[in-house]
Parts: sequence; structure tokens; C-alpha cells
Amino acid sequence: MRILYVCHRFPFPPARGGKIRPFNMIKHLSARHEVVVASLARSPAEAEAGRGIADHCTDFMMGEVTAPAAWARMIARLPTPGPSSMGYFYSPDLARQIETRLRHERFDLIFVHCSSVAPYVSKVAGVPKILDFGDMDSQKWLVYRHFKPFPLSLGYWLEGSKMAAAEQALAGQFDLCTCTTKAELETLQGFAVPTPSDWFPNGVDQDYFVPTGLPYDPNAISFVGRMDYFPNQQAMRFFCDEVFPLIRRQRPAATLAIVGAEPSAEIRRLGEREGITVTGTVPDVRDHVRRSAVNVAPLTIARGTQNKILECMAMGVPVVASPQAAAGVDAVPGEHLLVAASAEDYATSLLALMSDPAARQVLGAAGRSRVETHHSWASSMARLDRIIEDCLQRYHAREPRRA
Repeated sequence: MRILYVCHRFPFPPARGGKIRPFNMIKHLSARHEVVVASLARSPAEAEAGRGIADHCTDFMMGEVTAPAAWARMIARLPTPGPSSMGYFYSPDLARQIETRLRHERFDLIFVHCSSVAPYVSKVAGVPKILDFGDMDSQKWLVYRHFKPFPLSLGYWLEGSKMAAAEQALAGQFDLCTCTTKAELETLQGFAVPTPSDWFPNGVDQDYFVPTGLPYDPNAISFVGRMDYFPNQQAMRFFCDEVFPLIRRQRPAATLAIVGAEPSAEIRRLGEREGITVTGTVPDVRDHVRRSAVNVAPLTIARGTQNKILECMAMGVPVVASPQAAAGVDAVPGEHLLVAASAEDYATSLLALMSDPAARQVLGAAGRSRVETHHSWASSMARLDRIIEDCLQRYHAREPRRA
């Protein structure tokens, strides 16, 4: 089968959340099918690194987008019904390349990851099409508005409302739609679009993220995530202002490592506080996570799966997460990870794990086991295969002559 795979960020190297899911799909599908990848690069360095995808697919198309052009397209969409964020992911060059390939070549399936690039192929007919929303981006914008002052809050509400309308319309232009979690699927199904829908989870590389059994620092807490990302910044401001002082009051030697690339000036200033380190980019996040007694994920803005939670669980390091972050992981709160809803809850759970090595070991082992059974890429991709087969059967049953 020949598959055209379109995604919003060039999926190689798979070093960040938006690239990990599409890369693993492409790698899996290429084992049995011819896969042509179409995606975007935003710098010469990203474009050069992205060419490594050639080892994992049949061919690829790349559209390079500069920041000024992307922002100009976003601003141009402000007075229109279309979401501005979709302008950020539009490349006239990539659109022409896709159109040319579709005109001159035959594909058996078009697979799109992320609604922001679905317009490239939304009008294409005569080929079965699957749209993997991943996360429902509209809900993220709508949540953002609660954390922004007026009139920015109004702008986020407007963008979220536009995106919700676009997601609903796009869902009706594809033959099947998917999401990353059951919670995201409920949002999609709430649009009441008759298009069939399903979900399949993210996995984690269980051979790379493994427990080592080496000694850890019982006073150390870690947080992992890109620090140019607003939800991560908001989470760390809350944790450092509201939670960490409670912990230090009872455990003065407690430390916090904020591990992630591109920390803003505000986040770097957190590192000036006693006991807090802001690392910036590190060669290997695993060293910092394994060194810690516990990992924390206090995100109040969280859609889809938090890959860093899965990675920490896979390494056998217990996680204390917000209800929003935990909802994206197929795990049982209290059994595979702990959930906290207030500063006091976080402090109580973290201090308990830091003070009780046996409880830490039990929770860490349970987290690792859950990842092995519910978040392996092998089982996730087997589910994807069944979803694709179902889509093709439905499509060809409707269009027997095309079949």
C-alpha cells in the first residue's frame, strides 16, 4: 500500500513531543508499506537534521517556513473565520508539492497527523483519508484564556472558538478520525460529526528509558519539559511559589531541578532561589530523572499525553501529577502514579515518597509495569493497524468501484 503521510512538524529526529508520535507511526507503517512523508521545517538546521527521515520512509517532501512568513499568515487570518494558528503551518511550496504528487501518483491512503495541516488534503477525493487529531487543539486555546489578562484572554477565546469550528468541519471531510486519549476522543465525539472515530495511545521507548537501580538523591525532585512552552512555565511558577516552600519547610535539604530547553528569563530567575536549579538544554534528561526521588508534573494546562510522564514511569521514578496531566496517561491514580489537586496535596505526596524508600520503590515499579502493558509502541501500532483496516473496509464498502 502507498501512503501519503502529512504532519505539522518534521518528524526527525524524534526528540520532542510533536515529533515522537508521527515518527513512530511512519517507522511502523514503512515496515510493510511505501510511505511518502510531507511536513514542515522552520530553520535550515531543522531541515538538514530532518533529512534523516529518509532512512525510515520511501520518500519525503519538505516545506521550509520562515518565522516572519508564518507570523504574517497568522495575522492575515485574524479577521477571517479561519484559525490563525493554521496559517502558522501553511507553506505554499509544500502545498504545491503535495498537489503535484497527488496529481501524478496513486496513493491508497492519506494519513494526516494534527488538524493544523489537514487543510493541505481536506478537499482531496477518491482516496481514503484518516485524520489523527492527536490532541484537540481548540481546547488548549480555550483553557489558555483563563491564564491570560484581558484583552489577550479574548484573543485566546476567539482562536479556540475558530479552531473548534475548524476541527468540526475537518472531521467531516475525512473518512475516520483518531485521538491520543479517551478524553480527547470524548471531545471529538462531542462535535456530533458522523465520521467514525477512535483512539490509540502514545508509547515510550522502553529499551531507552529503563530503571538502572543506581542510588538516587532522596532530597531531589525533578521536572522535565521544554521551558519555552507556556503550560510548563505556568506549572513551574505555581510549583516554585506555592509547593516548594511547603516542602522546604519540612525538608530543608530538598532540591528541585527544572530540566528543559529554552528557559525564559522568568524561569531562569527561578533558578536564583535556594534549592532550585534551572538546567536549560542537557545532553541526557535521564541522568537528572534517575537521580531524583520523584518527578513532578503539576500542569494545569494539559491536553493529550504528557510523554515526559511516560518516560519517567518507564525509568521507575514515581510521578506526582495534576489531574489534567494524569488524564492523558492510561494508568490508575494511587496505583501507578499519584495525583495532586492543591499545593498541600503535592507537598504531602512528595514528602511521603522522599521519606519512604520502600513506598517509592513500589510506586516506581508499578509505573514501569503499567507502561510496559499499556504504553508500548508495539501495542499502540497494532491498534493503529486495526483502525486503518477498519477505515479501508468502510471506504471500499461505500465505493466498491474504486476498490
